[in-house]
Amino acid sequence: MMTGISPPIRATIFMIGAMISFTLMAISGRALEAKLDTFEIMTYRSLFGIILVLVIARMAGTHTEIRRVRLGLHIVRNLFHFAGQNLWFYAILYIPLSQLFAFEFSTPLWVAILAPFVLKEQLTASRIMAASLGFFGILLVARPDLSSVDVALIAAALCAVGFAGAALCTKLLTRTESTTSILFWLTVLQAIFGIVCAGYDGQIDVPRGTEILWVLIIGICGLMAHFCITSALQCAPATVVTPLEFLRLPLITVVGYFMYQEPLEALVFLGAGIVLLANIINLRAEYKNASS
Repeated sequence: MMTGISPPIRATIFMIGAMISFTLMAISGRALEAKLDTFEIMTYRSLFGIILVLVIARMAGTHTEIRRVRLGLHIVRNLFHFAGQNLWFYAILYIPLSQLFAFEFSTPLWVAILAPFVLKEQLTASRIMAASLGFFGILLVARPDLSSVDVALIAAALCAVGFAGAALCTKLLTRTESTTSILFWLTVLQAIFGIVCAGYDGQIDVPRGTEILWVLIIGICGLMAHFCITSALQCAPATVVTPLEFLRLPLITVVGYFMYQEPLEALVFLGAGIVLLANIINLRAEYKNASS
């Protein structure tokens, strides 16, 4: 359907889809507060995802693309993502949505820092400068109180590291693996991780009533978000795709303001703007190096 559209525009469209999906996941996560823990949410989301992936793959005729050739890398990718996603769901309950999403903006900076070690790219002075500027912006967003430890803020900061690791592994996988194969192993492996972590005490709560609807929304949107991100990474480099996630901040700020009466904090926008500037600096340097 988008064969006539240039790769950067296709990547942008896919990232808008991811933006909407993550926003709906945040709303659903809030709705499940105190009803299911993060491990249980991930378990049911993944079990539903397995069914959805197999049905769609069968209908599209892509089920034959599922293979175990790079299972080790799939496991590493999903360990990163499982950790990041659980930290994300935890932070949703305790900090404003706009602040959480602003924290996620450090993901492209982590990608830029870690890419030389994972993708064998060069660690340039521009990347170091962009990362330093970006993390200054994150400090403005977090405004940490050194007299006490805010676990939710730490979780929000660390979830970006998990997402960056997952993004880099996804970029490696897209060199040889199809979207169907990546999504299949995403759902299967995270279902296994979720069952182990949620059931370590021998008890897993079952969603009831409207909880089932919210879990289904998380399952569908979680899968759609990964489909969109994986597809975007197939259209453009990771250093181009990840900054597009900045589109999420205005949307989630409106949602937080009208649905949860969360305040509009100037420092959150200032810090996010500095992080965005850092990513633009890094992006311009990447384009300059690529064209030279």
